Amino acid sequence: MAVHSLKLHVQALVAAIQFLTRIPVPVTVPFEPQVLARSAVYFSIAGALIGGIVTLSFTAIQSWLPAGPGAVLLLALWLALSGALHMDGWMDTADGVLSHRSRERMLEIMKDSRVGAMGVIAAVLLLLFKFTVLYELLSHTESVYVLPLLVIIPLWSRWWMAAAIVIWPSAREGEGIGALFQATKLRHVWTGFVLTFLLACGIGLAFGLPLGTSAFTAAGAAAVTMATGTLMSFWLARKLGGLTGDTYGAMNEAIEAILLFALLLLTTH
Repeated sequence: MAVHSLKLHVQALVAAIQFLTRIPVPVTVPFEPQVLARSAVYFSIAGALIGGIVTLSFTAIQSWLPAGPGAVLLLALWLALSGALHMDGWMDTADGVLSHRSRERMLEIMKDSRVGAMGVIAAVLLLLFKFTVLYELLSHTESVYVLPLLVIIPLWSRWWMAAAIVIWPSAREGEGIGALFQATKLRHVWTGFVLTFLLACGIGLAFGLPLGTSAFTAAGAAAVTMATGTLMSFWLARKLGGLTGDTYGAMNEAIEAILLFALLLLTTH
């Protein structure tokens, strides 16, 4: 029984990594509703892998490259680790919700594989914003908060996607990402939250932050994540009648950007 339970959790972890990243895991798991539902618990571990690789690259770039080209390379790596999956969602969401069409037409636009003007503009602005924040972090700060929080940021943004899947209705019942994760329950979200919080605290401790400081930064990141995600979810659900796979990706991108900006404010004041 214990072996079977362990196997199910390993499958869920592998599914989370394979679904949310381009990090190769040479294991085949069934992408079935029960596996995917359980994988929501481990979304933050997929984020931790991305955050860890980005942070290791940050330290190397800070030592060997000027901040400008270094920030470009770091941002490119960050996108590549997820296969630009969430950036695609950001662009499609911008094309749809900023078209000022009917709800049905917005959803049709978001399903279109072509990228429109609003999607391009939104992507350029977001990338410029992230670039400038990374540039500032690379060039102007030696704060002890930078490295642990760079690891932590992708944890919380990916945990929120699991929360949004469960808490808000799907705009396309029986279709898309919502259909894949229809077996995901609130217990998976709360278990994922506890795991994410403990991971965030552990990462802080691993980088030398005191326990109280680690817990405070984890709680602060969680609060920013939930505030940003809740506001975006209510707004998008009102516009679209629910959420879609594209909007989950868009929220991941937005939360990462806000958390990055919060980190910059924390380290420069």
